Formats: sequence, C-alpha cells, structure tokens
Amino acid sequence: MRGWKVAGLFVGLVAAASLVAGPAVEQVSQEALMARLSSGATVPFVLDVRTPEEFASGHVPDAVNIPHDQLAARLAEVPRDKDVVLYCRSGRRTALAAEVLAGNDYTRLQHLEGDMAAWVDKGRPVEKPRDPDACVKALKSGAPAAEACAAN
Repeated sequence: MRGWKVAGLFVGLVAAASLVAGPAVEQVSQEALMARLSSGATVPFVLDVRTPEEFASGHVPDAVNIPHDQLAARLAEVPRDKDVVLYCRSGRRTALAAEVLAGNDYTRLQHLEGDMAAWVDKGRPVEKPRDPDACVKALKSGAPAAEACAAN
C-alpha cells in the first residue's frame, strides 16, 4: 500500500510541475529571427511585451508593443496565422504572455533567445521612435501607435 502512495505522490508532483512550467514555447535564436525579418518571405509577428516606456527606448525592428498585462484584453491584435515571437527584457514577462496566448489557443509561439538584453548586448539593430514621448502617449491611450512610434 505504501508503494501506491509514493507513486501517487510522484505523479501528483509531476503534474504540478507541468502546470507551473507553463506552455512549451520554442526558442528562436537571434540569428534566425534576423534572417526571417530580412528575408521578407515568412516574417513572424514580433511581440514586445514590455512597458510602453521600455518599447520607446528601443525595440527589435518591426516589433509591436502589447504589454504582458494588457495582452488578454488585446488578443485580437495578435494574428493566429503567423508565428508569434515574444520577448521582454529578461524572459519573465514573456513567460506570462505565452501563458495567456497558449490559454487562448495560440500554438505558433516562439521566445526570442536572450530577450532584449541579449539583443542589445550583441549589437543587434534597435529601432527607436522619432518622438519617444508621443509614442508612449499613443501606446498608453490605446490609439493606433504606428505613426507616433515610427522609427527614425
């Protein structure tokens, strides 16, 4: 009888660990993302889940900003027919955003290896809006931010 209790405890712990770990999200290397962005053939939807202020201070080229804590309310802005490459500063908010998307049946999720910190450290191209204050204001208002956040 004791063996069954131990086995049951083990199964319970494995199940709990899988819930804590969150959805399985494929890592995409920075090199692979850069190649895809420049090829034009199968360009992914690049989703920056940082704050508007962080986004305005510099982001991966062609990224769209939807902060992780707004994502559930803005799912309509995230395409289901493309790969979605997520990133934040270090990875924590990316994991939270991936849980929201996976919980809403998004399956083509990828996590940018190293997030924005590694992107900058490796000297990758960074876009910055012409007017960072206008960009932040537009992003916070929920208004279309493409014009306000246009790069230099």
